[in-house]
Amino acid sequence: MAASRRRGRVVGPARGALVELLAARIPRTVRPSLVALDGGDGAGKTVLADELAASVHGSVRASLDDFHHPRAHRHALGRTGRTVWERGFDYAAVRRELLDPWRRGPGSAYRRRWHDLTTDAYVDDPTEVVPESGVLIVDGVFAQRPELAGSWDLVVYVDVPDDVRVCRLAARDGLSPDPEDPEQRRYLDAQRLNRDVCRPRESADIVVDNTDLECPILTLA
Repeated sequence: MAASRRRGRVVGPARGALVELLAARIPRTVRPSLVALDGGDGAGKTVLADELAASVHGSVRASLDDFHHPRAHRHALGRTGRTVWERGFDYAAVRRELLDPWRRGPGSAYRRRWHDLTTDAYVDDPTEVVPESGVLIVDGVFAQRPELAGSWDLVVYVDVPDDVRVCRLAARDGLSPDPEDPEQRRYLDAQRLNRDVCRPRESADIVVDNTDLECPILTLA
């Protein structure tokens, strides 16, 4: 059954239909396309990115989570929302190892991973080669930071209220469900900084309200 349109929105499609709509919006350029799924912790970016990749022929998955700075750098100035925002990710490595090679086009060597968050070690995976007509699908918080500006052909912002994300992180990661708990507070504060600086919802090409996992809402740009 076709989803209904109302005031520029496609309302309540099933997840499969949502993924098809996102896939249809990926630009096909003279070089491989780069797609970002941005959003806060617990918004559902990774699952949606995986679903999208499974539906797009020639897609390659990567995640900003594989481009953290080492723990010593991340925590050198404490563990606050500001340090998560300012010291969490190695954006120079994201550009150099992953995004810029894909933007150069087929035949360029790239790496999907740079750092393993669990072991806190740099990885030495062999390089891969950008395919002729591939689609790189990358999920991650802060995907619209200035350091990554101009990298993406399509940006999808996965939007979920803070209170819902807190509950999801509590269930997924075993964190306290109290938003004032320090483990929750720093990620909430980091996202507030991100919203203030980058205005990710407004600057995305597409916004997915993923509050209801069974019935997400897609806002078309």
